[in-house]
Amino acid sequence: MSHEMPVRNPRSGEADYSIHTLSADEVAQVAKQVRAAQPAWLSGGLEYRCEVLRDWAASLTAQAESITQALATDTGRQLIAAIEVQSLVGMVEGWAAGAPGLLSESAEQSSMTQGVMTRHQFRPYPLVGIISPWNFPFLLSMIDAIPALVAGCGVIVKPSEVTPRFIRPVRESLAAYPELAAVFQWIEGDGSSGAALIGEVDALAFTGSVATGRLVAENCAKNFIPAFLELGGKDPAIVMPDANIEVAARIILRASVQATGQACQSLERVYVHESLHDAFVAELVRQAEQVELSFPNPDQGQMGPLIFAKQAQVIAAQIEEACSKGASLRCGGVVETLGGGLWIRPTVLSGVDHSMQVMKDETFGPVMPVMPYKTVDEAVALANDTDYGLSASVIGKDAEAAIEVGRRLNAGAISINDGGLTTEVHDAAHDSFGLSGMGSGRMGPIGLTRFMRRKALLIRQDEAKGLDAVDERLLRQNIED
Repeated sequence: MSHEMPVRNPRSGEADYSIHTLSADEVAQVAKQVRAAQPAWLSGGLEYRCEVLRDWAASLTAQAESITQALATDTGRQLIAAIEVQSLVGMVEGWAAGAPGLLSESAEQSSMTQGVMTRHQFRPYPLVGIISPWNFPFLLSMIDAIPALVAGCGVIVKPSEVTPRFIRPVRESLAAYPELAAVFQWIEGDGSSGAALIGEVDALAFTGSVATGRLVAENCAKNFIPAFLELGGKDPAIVMPDANIEVAARIILRASVQATGQACQSLERVYVHESLHDAFVAELVRQAEQVELSFPNPDQGQMGPLIFAKQAQVIAAQIEEACSKGASLRCGGVVETLGGGLWIRPTVLSGVDHSMQVMKDETFGPVMPVMPYKTVDEAVALANDTDYGLSASVIGKDAEAAIEVGRRLNAGAISINDGGLTTEVHDAAHDSFGLSGMGSGRMGPIGLTRFMRRKALLIRQDEAKGLDAVDERLLRQNIED
């Protein structure tokens, strides 16, 4: 049943907005409309689709104030909100440039069957559903939607109910492009709306927690549709014995507290060679204590508030549990209420081990637990001691040695001498390990082709076989010969 749902402002803590959550019947009606429009979108051709998307993206970014402000209000972040919106043009251009080569029909001689030529054709899933998360609401909606639209799919996006304010200005931006608006629908809703969406689409892309991802995967399996899931992470960083301490601390601090640590690829575990450990922790604390909160002025500082109030409870509980088991809190560690919003300063913990939740479970906050290791083999074992496998980082002066360590890590993307490079590098295909995802990844060429079914045309070029090819007497003759 549809209803009005309040939305919390992360800076004030007040519910100052509301959304209309769609019922299952309303979701079904939207899906019916998009399905009806999708054939015309597909038959227009790739060049037409890319041109419409280019025009819309240019128009949206030229008048981005309303969308940017909506994102800033929901996330408490100004600069990242602007970056999310401005990324759209490059995203569209990238897929428009790559799609012709990816979707062209290929023809080749079969390498296994003489006299047969094969041709391959891509056919898009008519309707793709996207359920996107609250941490990067616009970017992580578009990162799945744009390649699906380029492929010729109709798309329905259900963003998180935690950060939904941008939906309405996006809809308004689509009004001037009715051919696109007809196949690119945005719906407000909660978990029940998302569940209803799964029942109406032909393929689904989901970004979010492992717990919700399990439910999504189960529902997709029941409906016999493919699910592309990017879930949580517990990304490790290994600081090699030859690392520059100041550089390593700078990389890890930025990759851990950027976006207040509310990113899947945030570094959440740090392993440092024992010879560097104490000096590294001291340097990390020194740099962490210089980070400024963007309070009270949202236009200043490097860290915004915690977006989701429930996540603040998770972060606080992990820190408390670690300290109760003997960890030392070196800086930060307290969830503060400032101006009604929830904030936490960069937090460094030492004396940690793998019995603690902060080293095992996803934190999704600016918390950096640091643990020493004796050998590189031990560091690799510790980094791989996890249920997750989204990404990781290795930092050291000898880049080749760091690369060799990266090869041994069970994660989909390894940043060498940096952290969280998946936020910048979108053309390198990779998969998730463990509980961090399921199905094809979204980076690289497969980010588009996953929304297509591949069809083979098998063309006999010489004389086709008759029933005599399976005559038992022929078999006996071959044996006798």
